[in-house]
Amino acid sequence: MYICISNFFEKMSKSERTKAFIIETVAPIFNKNGYAAMSLSKITEATGLTKGAIYGHFENKEELAIESFKFSVRKVLKDLNETVNKGETPLKMLLNVALFYEGYYEYNKQFGGCPILNIGVDANNQNKVIAQLVQSYNHRILEKFSMLIEKAKETDEIKNSIDSMLYAKRFFYMIEGAVYMTHIMNDESYLKDVSTVLQQIIKQELQK
Repeated sequence: MYICISNFFEKMSKSERTKAFIIETVAPIFNKNGYAAMSLSKITEATGLTKGAIYGHFENKEELAIESFKFSVRKVLKDLNETVNKGETPLKMLLNVALFYEGYYEYNKQFGGCPILNIGVDANNQNKVIAQLVQSYNHRILEKFSMLIEKAKETDEIKNSIDSMLYAKRFFYMIEGAVYMTHIMNDESYLKDVSTVLQQIIKQELQK
């Protein structure tokens, strides 16, 4: 894996590497401070690049904000998928969703918080384009959760009477609510508890 990644970056042009560096550096700043507070001075200070260098790779602040959000959320979803896919059956994969969020507080410190929650709330009042992008990712997550429940129904691990999308929504708003409380209260017990509760719901309400 390391060799493949190294080869990939070696094949990138200097311009592509610089753009990737800017996005990776700015992403946690944007996530933590929000769209309005992501000033050019903060961007140039963090990257060590000039204003001209920044805008030589991005048309405007909105484009940089969008790419920064995509970078953060794609990293989260990639790591979530890796954890989920360790399950040997659809039911175990669903349980792994809960396990992933048990350690989500420490995990998210690299991003300055949960990008879905932080950017979703901030952009809803600041930038409609970014807000719509967050909504699209929310729909994707809901669909993934729902599909996982459907697969577990097909393998006869979950009751056929279960409304997959209804439970997908419940899981998602419980998770995001726990994420909010954990960060506001600086107390990871909310996420640890929601992980336990989700596992109980899966085993007691969904599982055959």
